[in-house]
Amino acid sequence: MLRFIISRLLQAIPVIFIVITATFFLVRAAPGGPFDAEKVVLPEVKRALEAQYKLDLPLHEQYFAYLSDLAQGELGPSFKYPGRSVNEILFSGLPVTAELGFYALLIALIIGVTAGVFASLKPNTRQDYIPMGLAMIGICMPSFLLGPLLVLVFGIYLEWLPISGWGSIPGDKILPSITLGAAYAAYVARLSRAGMLEILSQDYIRTARAKGLPEWLVVGKHALRGGLIPVVAFLGPAFAGLLAGSFVVETIFQIPGLGRFYVQAAFNRDYTMILGTTVFLSSLIVLFNLISDVAAAWLNPRLRSQLSGGGQ
Repeated sequence: MLRFIISRLLQAIPVIFIVITATFFLVRAAPGGPFDAEKVVLPEVKRALEAQYKLDLPLHEQYFAYLSDLAQGELGPSFKYPGRSVNEILFSGLPVTAELGFYALLIALIIGVTAGVFASLKPNTRQDYIPMGLAMIGICMPSFLLGPLLVLVFGIYLEWLPISGWGSIPGDKILPSITLGAAYAAYVARLSRAGMLEILSQDYIRTARAKGLPEWLVVGKHALRGGLIPVVAFLGPAFAGLLAGSFVVETIFQIPGLGRFYVQAAFNRDYTMILGTTVFLSSLIVLFNLISDVAAAWLNPRLRSQLSGGGQ
């Protein structure tokens, strides 16, 4: 198992390096600059600002200077928030984004696993077609469409829930979490159904049923652990995707998370903020992928024994 983890970490290093390099040069290649604005800046002032942020250096020197700072854990100063570092800004918005992602993932698991297991018990019947049809709708409907629809129905017409904000009252978190988690609930439902169908056809499940065990015990005790392995493998990239994909939802519901800073950084050409957020989220995706792979391997006895034998 240790060898498996080390191997995945070594594979992650070139991935992160490619992300850093591609983002650095693409951002620099975009039209405009961090100090371009409607108000004309005096040439000497602009030169002083560029010297302060090392933008007067050749591009390759800027690149190696950024890599040197990054190796020390420094993401650099923000161009548009004077006196604040990218590290500080990221960690000020991360708790809100992480909380939103956690609630969305919780909703996705509750709805998705329930629908998938329910559908797998009677495949190719109405009990299967209805939840899987709804899951397909959830996959096809983007968050920028679902969010306004939920706001329109539950916030404006019914006036049950607030339509913006975060943290003042518990109801603030319901609509954003559902909007962000709906598509992932649909994926979880399809993965749960596929995994359960495979496990329910195994010999040991037929043996358990032949012994006269109640269906809830067969499903809950014997089938779920193996049937949900695809879902466990999906959790890592799903949570990382929820963090990275929350920008639209945060914008719709005016949530003060990472998405707000990232979107503003793109408009403002805040190079260090764009780079820092991209590197941070990419690292999270790699980390959560690793965690989900390890968890899936641990749940699979055959793969766990192979990895344990290989690591000896």
